Amino acid sequence: MGKLTYDSTLGVDFDDRVLAHLQLVIGAKLRRAESFYFSWRDDPAIGDGRSTLWMHPTIPLYFKYAGGRQPSINRAWIDALMSTANSPGGLVLVPEPDANGNGGEADS
Repeated sequence: MGKLTYDSTLGVDFDDRVLAHLQLVIGAKLRRAESFYFSWRDDPAIGDGRSTLWMHPTIPLYFKYAGGRQPSINRAWIDALMSTANSPGGLVLVPEPDANGNGGEADS
């Protein structure tokens, strides 16, 4: 389980595979100096709610992976995540689509 740390104060756990895809999408948006919301469903262990961050290029981010190997990247998932990130509601963590691009529409 990896961790995204935001503003050196908030740490959120994500699977390494999820985190790798988020890093690519978040990095692309922030590289273009674009601010946006990022939302995900919380783990049931912490209340099963929803969390949202305001992502801004000047706020420090740290991606810490538990595993030593880079996960394989699913281009269809990157496209699905980027599509949500470019919407008015911001980046929403959607499920990984299969190899044919099916799925990825519902909340995770």
